[in-house]
Amino acid sequence: MPVASLPGKYGIGCFSKEAYKFVDRLKEAGQSYWQILPLGPTGYGDSPYQSFSTFAGNPYFVDLETLIEEGLLTKEECDKFDFGRDPKRIDYEKIYLSRFKVLKLAFDRFDPADRKYRKFVTGNKFWLDDYALYMAVKNSFGGVSFAEWDDDIRLRRKKSMSEYRKKYADEVEFYKFIQYEFSKQWMALKSYANDKGIQIVGDIPIYVAYDSADTWAEPKLFRFDEKGFPTAVAGCPPDPFARTGQLWGNPLYNWDYHKETGYEWWLKRMRYCLKLYDVVRIDHFRAFDAYYAIPYGDKTAEHGKWIKGPGIELFKTMKKELGEINVIAEDLGFLTPSVLRLVKNTGFPGMKVLQFAFDPREESDYLPHNYIKNCVVYTGTHDNDTVVGWYDTISAKTRKYADRYINNTGHKGRELAWDHIRLAQASAADTCIIPMQDYLGLGSEARINTPSTLGNNWVWRMKDGAFTKGLAKKMKDITGVYCRLQRD
Repeated sequence: MPVASLPGKYGIGCFSKEAYKFVDRLKEAGQSYWQILPLGPTGYGDSPYQSFSTFAGNPYFVDLETLIEEGLLTKEECDKFDFGRDPKRIDYEKIYLSRFKVLKLAFDRFDPADRKYRKFVTGNKFWLDDYALYMAVKNSFGGVSFAEWDDDIRLRRKKSMSEYRKKYADEVEFYKFIQYEFSKQWMALKSYANDKGIQIVGDIPIYVAYDSADTWAEPKLFRFDEKGFPTAVAGCPPDPFARTGQLWGNPLYNWDYHKETGYEWWLKRMRYCLKLYDVVRIDHFRAFDAYYAIPYGDKTAEHGKWIKGPGIELFKTMKKELGEINVIAEDLGFLTPSVLRLVKNTGFPGMKVLQFAFDPREESDYLPHNYIKNCVVYTGTHDNDTVVGWYDTISAKTRKYADRYINNTGHKGRELAWDHIRLAQASAADTCIIPMQDYLGLGSEARINTPSTLGNNWVWRMKDGAFTKGLAKKMKDITGVYCRLQRD
């Protein structure tokens, strides 16, 4: 359940009382995990997988009602802005045009000499200074990518860096204030969830966005030329689902440099994530074995090539420096023997998605009778349709096979979704995670994301009151049947 999809006031789900109510319901339902999407600040396309920073938090998730309680805002000030009127959909344009104005009002009343704030700024200096300056400079250039900034600041020349810090000092402080409020509110919510026996499963994209504070601040980490532009970018090769492949455009890592530094940046990143989350899902895990490099400037992903990644050495380093860490490896897609070996050698559980199971032409690894215990089963992920939406659009042959496997004798809609939930719960997988939309029995209108499309993604919100006591009881009953209840 994405944070953004929670109900509540002011246009988007956030760290509000509705988030605490959601945790309470999960407790009632006997659940042990709440998996969320990445928490970073979003840009063009609103995707949480294309963030302005791998360390910063999304300003939209800062709860305004908490700021009202702290005396930094008034209810009247918040109510005069238009954050979108549809409680079932997020209007990112309206939120973008209003949220920062409201937060600026709160900042103007905030005392930057606050002891806890100064401690936060000092403790997060390794990423916060660059992120706050990056956002301030970005605003000064009208929001364009840093690739379009003047060379003096794009290439971080010393004199210009000093001038921009001085010129935009107040704006820099504003962005630090937002991150302080984000951190304070998120850690309070996480602590509340943990006290209720709910662990947070976080999600980190393997790659960072090209237009991000990370690439601007530390270009040596990436495959950039001497002018600061990528030499190749990330994506996936052509397959039956994408004829010209998927061109993501993220910069690729300079793994030789990472190795020289003892994977210092990755250790910082993972150490930071382990503060934010109890379990970390790493997206596109197969790229640690081999990644697909597409020449920079290509319009499609057809002419890329596979290049060897860091492999098991990175994870041995993590284990040595960080100890045992709780990771879920997103190992979906075309998996070579070497990728399978890497996942096995790390010991991390991989993912099984039921919607990928019912190919009538072959026996799929995603069929529950083929699961090993060390895996996490999902009915679907944020990139899938809901079970109800999926069932309505698959081929007749696939539907017939799925019906035979589940022994479906006429179930549709919500009943069908619960058949798939039962199948996932009954599997041998150690962990079972179900999208909230499937528990609610919703159709394609509740889909989170359709890959390689723009304009209608990341917008679904759960209706206020939809997560009822009755639904929580039903969830607890089926979880108990398969011996998966939270243990006190």
